[in-house]
Amino acid sequence: MNDQYHYTQTDLARALKKIGVCNGDVVFSHSNLGFLGIPQGGNTRENVFNTVWGAFREALGSEGTLCVPTFTYSFCKNQPFDPDHTPSTVGMFTEMIRTLPGAVRSCDPIFSVAAIGSKAHVLLDDVSNECFGPGSFWERLLENDGSVCNVGIGAHSAFAHFVENTLKVPYRYKKLFHGQLVIKGKQYKHAVLYFCHDIHDPRTVLETRRFENLARSKGFVHAEMVGRGEVNRIKCTDIVEICKQGLKENKWFLVNGPREGEAEDLCAPSQMDIFDTRLDRNASMMEIIGKLWTLPRDIISDGYDAALYAIASQLEFITTKNNANPQMIIHKYPTGTEAYTWIVPEKWTCREARLETLDGKTLFSSRDNPLHCLSYSLPFQGEVSRDVLFQRLHTHPRIPDAIPYKFKYYERDWGLCCSESLKQTLTDQTYRVMIDTEFRYGNLKVAEFILPGESPDSIVLCAHLCHPRMAQDDLTGVAVGVELMRRLAALPKRHYTYRFLIVPETIGSLCWLSSNENLHPLIKGGLFLEMLGLDNPAALQMSFQGDSQIDKCFWYAVREKEPDAWRAPFRKVICNDERQFNAPGIRIPMLSLSRVFKPDSGKWPYPQYHTDQDTPETVSRKKLEDSVDLALTMLHYLEQNRILINKFKGEVFCSRYAMHIDYDSDHESHAALFGALDFIDGSHTVADISERLNVTFSAILRIADLLEQKGLIEKELSITE
Repeated sequence: MNDQYHYTQTDLARALKKIGVCNGDVVFSHSNLGFLGIPQGGNTRENVFNTVWGAFREALGSEGTLCVPTFTYSFCKNQPFDPDHTPSTVGMFTEMIRTLPGAVRSCDPIFSVAAIGSKAHVLLDDVSNECFGPGSFWERLLENDGSVCNVGIGAHSAFAHFVENTLKVPYRYKKLFHGQLVIKGKQYKHAVLYFCHDIHDPRTVLETRRFENLARSKGFVHAEMVGRGEVNRIKCTDIVEICKQGLKENKWFLVNGPREGEAEDLCAPSQMDIFDTRLDRNASMMEIIGKLWTLPRDIISDGYDAALYAIASQLEFITTKNNANPQMIIHKYPTGTEAYTWIVPEKWTCREARLETLDGKTLFSSRDNPLHCLSYSLPFQGEVSRDVLFQRLHTHPRIPDAIPYKFKYYERDWGLCCSESLKQTLTDQTYRVMIDTEFRYGNLKVAEFILPGESPDSIVLCAHLCHPRMAQDDLTGVAVGVELMRRLAALPKRHYTYRFLIVPETIGSLCWLSSNENLHPLIKGGLFLEMLGLDNPAALQMSFQGDSQIDKCFWYAVREKEPDAWRAPFRKVICNDERQFNAPGIRIPMLSLSRVFKPDSGKWPYPQYHTDQDTPETVSRKKLEDSVDLALTMLHYLEQNRILINKFKGEVFCSRYAMHIDYDSDHESHAALFGALDFIDGSHTVADISERLNVTFSAILRIADLLEQKGLIEKELSITE
């Protein structure tokens, strides 16, 4: 070395070969070239690049492949990603490799990689949308016997995140990022899964020293000094082995981890105690709604948890008249949990969101109404033009004075909501937006109240508890479900076991279904309860199957109990979590009971839907009670639905058994008796016969009881399919 430079291309090429880089190899390289000092020829950008690239080219030969990170984090920053033009954000060398003729770049909008060499296309073409998952560059690097060869820094690399993903470390989780992918000038909507960590939790921040020490002590890191720094190489297979060993001994092997005596729970601290959710024992349905409706019950939030535990305490008060022991379970599903194709998002907290004039006047704030903030809005603070504000300011299309409920659980964006009337007063050219929100690792919670019956065969009742500051949607369903459990528990006996699920909409049911597949064969059907305090006739939405025994029993009960009720096929009344139970691969017949307007009414589902006008004032106490009575009748019919098996042959001589029903005084029962006798052959249920004869379920049930008393038939429990 002389006073002019610290290393030459020959020095670097010789060191690369000495640490094991050979002709035809595949290497991935992080670099900090300044740590090597000044190369021969000067410290210009072009000379530094040519020196290092020339050394790699010499060591790898014509058949080798060099891969470098060209990370941009574009979708994390809500920016489009163009693999041909979006520059690398991780160093001059990586950007210059990306722009070399013949270089290939992956279409990963967060962790793209550029490569040049014989295997560049094999490694980078059509990578999966999981940044560190199957089908990613990192998996291909391992499969192609690749190595990490760093210049100027230690041996740690982003490849470790692939290992963390493979080994499912507990401090990282899958998170969905949406954005625009630009290919040859054309934009496409794209989504990727990033195995990330809670950026607010210092325990999950990368810590490389343990990895470096173990890898070097085992002789896996081959290193040589070049100039003032080091080049090193470690095989990807050895990285996997080191991480496996380290994580087996210490789950915090690759991150900071907790300080001594600090709790290891990764969930963000709860602040649900700030909400007043105190309810008297056996609170009425209206008391439950009145106490909980104002809470900010976003799908994973302290407000939702506060409401859930308040409801759970009501269910825990329930006792039965027999020896059955009800069970209350709070299921927890951590952020990143995969529920079939869905992914549990992060916990979201809105401290405040407000719109101000430039002179500091607050125009509206989420502290006055949580609906002013788009649920799961990104944080944002700054001055914006009126045009930009209006792109993210949501209003109701039909009700000028209503604040709408809007959400973007998986699409990362910021937004505010207000009434159209207020929006029309916003005439300034510039406004100040302040959205103080936080995304943290958390637990999605589902409450399951189990009321045992004579059989483990189960009927599921379900309602969702999410939606901030709303009453009909769906606190009314939750309140009716609580009261149903109380009434069912008071019965002297029940054939079925009843499971009442309180969920965050969609994702809650999917979590429960995917984690309880062993129960699927036992679940004979279900009923989703929603919007049951509206002053409208009952509306029954049928299951996907549409003609199952539970469909028939429930409809006959609704038709008899409320003659003005209406029904429609699956997805034709109002869509909610019954979709998940009826979905392909599950096909549990779940119906939906609501009191919404008909779709062609011009009021569907109801005028205050998803607005701040959905308040307890819209809830009819009588309709809540009617809904409980109706649901009990539906379940009673299901419990009584039996296959009727004949113990007779031929036409029954009714006079012999003193069975006489006068045609003129009781036409329905007369028709039921003589019509039913034709169908009692061991292949028809009460519901089947009711359908065939077009007479009420209760009429056929009375005839069945009479025939059973006379010893002419026996009843066998009906299948519900």
